[in-house]
Amino acid sequence: MTTHFITAEIDLQESPVQLQQAIEAELQKRGEPLRWAIASVDAEGHKAQVEAIVTVAAESTTPA
Repeated sequence: MTTHFITAEIDLQESPVQLQQAIEAELQKRGEPLRWAIASVDAEGHKAQVEAIVTVAAESTTPA
């Protein structure tokens, strides 16, 4: 298992609950989120910049 620091840009949502769901769905695409935070918000562009630490299962490299 390895950990990675990632950033993601998420569209702002109508409610905080929808925003949290959108963030978690995007982070799941990249691994299992350990923690995340909204680092900045672009109100004009309707985007949130998210920083996160995710874990990714190590791929086994067994010889054929």
